[in-house]
Amino acid sequence: MPKLGMEPLRKKALVDAALKTIGLHGSLTVTMSQIARNAGVSPALAHHYFGSKEQLLIETIRSLLRQLHIDTVAALTKARTPVERISAIIHVSFQADQFAPDTVAAWLAFYSEAQRSDATRRLLLIYARRLRSNLMHALTSLTPPVDAERIAEGTAAMIDGLYIRQSLRAAPLSIEASVALVEDYVTRQLHSAESGAATL
Repeated sequence: MPKLGMEPLRKKALVDAALKTIGLHGSLTVTMSQIARNAGVSPALAHHYFGSKEQLLIETIRSLLRQLHIDTVAALTKARTPVERISAIIHVSFQADQFAPDTVAAWLAFYSEAQRSDATRRLLLIYARRLRSNLMHALTSLTPPVDAERIAEGTAAMIDGLYIRQSLRAAPLSIEASVALVEDYVTRQLHSAESGAATL
C-alpha cells in the first residue's frame, strides 16, 4: 500500500487543528499561528498550503461535510426499511465525532460565520439539503408528501436545536438521549399523520 506524502498529512493535520482550535475558542477569531502551532507546523507552511485563514476554514467545513456524507452513505447502505433509514440518519447526526463538544462549538461558529460569508453559507446549505433529501426519501415511503415535508423539517430542526443545546454544556444530553428524543418525535409524527388520514 503506497504511503501518503507529507503534504497531504500536513494539510489534514492543519484541518484537524483548525477544527480543534475553533472548538476550544468557540469562535472563528483564532489566528493562523494558533492553528499552525496546534498542528505542529509553522504559520508560513500553513499559509503555503491554504493561502489564508479563510481558505483553511472553508476546507475545514468541507472536511466535516465529507466525513458526514461518507458516514451517512455507509449507514444508509445497511438500512433495509424506511424506518431503518430514518434511524440511520439520526444516529449519524449524533455520532461521537460529530457530537463532541469541540466539534459542536465549531459547527455553531460556522453557522454564525454564514451570516457574513457566502462561501460558508453555501456549504452549510449543502448540509441542510442533504439532510432534508435523505429524510424525505425515507419519509415519502411512509406518509404523504405534505406530511413527509413537515416531519422532515421538524426532524432537521430538532437535530440543529440539540446541537445548540449541547453547546451550552450546562445540562447536555447524551448521544443516546438525543437520538431517542428525535426518534420519538418522528414516531409520534408518523402516528399522528396516519391517524389523521384515517379520519378523513
